[in-house]
Amino acid sequence: MLLTIQLLHTQTLMKEKKAYLLAAVLGLSLALACPVAADEADPEREAAMKNPLFQSAMTFLANPAPLPDSVAATEAEMKSYTETIPGTNITFTMVPIKGGKFTMGSPASEEGRNDDEGPQIEIEVKPFWMEEHETTWLAFEQFALRYLRQNRGVSDTLTERERLADALAAPTNLWGISDSHNNKGKAGYPAAGMTMYAAQVYCKWLTAITGRYYRLPTEAEWEYACRAGTATRFSFGDDDGDLDDYAWWFDNTMGDVQQVKQLKPNPWGLYDMHGNIAEWVLERYAADTYANRQPGTFAAPVRPALTRVGGQDGINVVRGGSADSDESADLRSARRLRYDERWRADDPQFPKSIWWIVNNPSIGFRVVRPLEPPKTEEEAKLYEPDPEIWFEYQKSNSRD
Repeated sequence: MLLTIQLLHTQTLMKEKKAYLLAAVLGLSLALACPVAADEADPEREAAMKNPLFQSAMTFLANPAPLPDSVAATEAEMKSYTETIPGTNITFTMVPIKGGKFTMGSPASEEGRNDDEGPQIEIEVKPFWMEEHETTWLAFEQFALRYLRQNRGVSDTLTERERLADALAAPTNLWGISDSHNNKGKAGYPAAGMTMYAAQVYCKWLTAITGRYYRLPTEAEWEYACRAGTATRFSFGDDDGDLDDYAWWFDNTMGDVQQVKQLKPNPWGLYDMHGNIAEWVLERYAADTYANRQPGTFAAPVRPALTRVGGQDGINVVRGGSADSDESADLRSARRLRYDERWRADDPQFPKSIWWIVNNPSIGFRVVRPLEPPKTEEEAKLYEPDPEIWFEYQKSNSRD
């Protein structure tokens, strides 16, 4: 009797399983047959896709704001120029970096070396301009805190570029609970405490408002510019006894971020490449990054940076060390640091912000501008923020 009951029970379960599988197959078939209907039924997505964040920055480059010194067709024509954020008196200088080859990473004999800095490999870098110092709060808050839009107000005389920049997605308001943001509004201090995603969207906003293609540097471009033709631990040599002349770090700041451009520059005229704030670069961290590069290849990311919050996808690279670094080895040209989820541990939001870091006061960035912008929208995706990240976040966060 028991065996009979077990058999009947087993047959019943098998029938239920078949029915479930059949329903699943039918449901999938219907979904595949009508993919457009699902999109049409999502008014939130339709509205979101009108945001310029969903456009490639390549579409923003026609008729740039006039700036003669910024115009160059060849490397030989590149010169230093000063960009003014339109509608403000805020400026920053872009330094020309000639293209060339360099050895990326550090030799096994280098003091303070980590295994993820090798094997060393030759990389070719195309010419670009790099911001002379870290992006400042006065520049960043025009976008991030909407100051430019607020100060200009609503007007019928806005230019097309102003309308485009004003429409671009922008960060949620600051919570005001983090030391990362203590220097906002203060002239000369580097912007800090933003995610890499916020830095990427700033670059897109800057491209929209100027018509010149700005982005974050790749990891290879950053190290090439930091080394400035040197092969030593630091751009000024191997001796960390000279570090105080070039870098703000814990020994001379007690962890407090300083104003930019106060110490000596590197041989190519770039300030604060060592210390003050660590800088986001466009590379997703992996210990074997250099092993996966091919000798002589260009400086595009091996693993394009991802900015989805949480999980391994969010582990991107920062470079340069910071005012909070208490080991001189962390400020070396080859040193690779990476995102740590603890940087957002005290963020009270759910989901946690895609815009702000509240537990690390020393993370920022500087912009670059390649002599040759991407040739296709597909290539541009390697460097631009993923609009889907903003769309998913703003759906679940009423503050955006």
